[in-house]
Amino acid sequence: MADINADTAAFDDLLAANADFAADFDLAGLQGLARAGVAIVTCMDSRIDPLAVFGLRTGDAKILRNPGGRVTPQVMDALVLSVHLLGADRIVIMPHTRCAVASNTAEQLRSRLAESAGQDVSWVPLPVTDDQQQALAADVHAVRSHPLIPDTVKVGGFVYDVDSGRVTQQA
Repeated sequence: MADINADTAAFDDLLAANADFAADFDLAGLQGLARAGVAIVTCMDSRIDPLAVFGLRTGDAKILRNPGGRVTPQVMDALVLSVHLLGADRIVIMPHTRCAVASNTAEQLRSRLAESAGQDVSWVPLPVTDDQQQALAADVHAVRSHPLIPDTVKVGGFVYDVDSGRVTQQA
């Protein structure tokens, strides 16, 4: 078993920031429900602050993130749970502009990944799309037509502009 203390210095800045966060922590007792009734599917891109984008706060929404902000089987499972057990009655699917998985081919990303990893990555599935609008429409349709997402749940497809902060509804 690896020595748990081997890499602790690499996290010192995060632990120090957490100590500051915990010193003023006022979220004790907050329930795990989405207070604003929102579930947001978006990309893992660090330029996106999904709560701030919509003027929400901690506890208001369920946030599901992955490369490209796609509705994968795992995301769909989480949306079903969000709707039936966690208070979500609105679902936002929100990819963004200048997304690596929407502006590169699988070959381009695989080449960059192989160079960084220094090994063969041909076996790695990459969630690229050559038509972000079509992918968004397909994801919205998949959620709306899922047998465990009731018609009462509102589902919208939006694109977040990483350069302006604006969100536009596409579906």
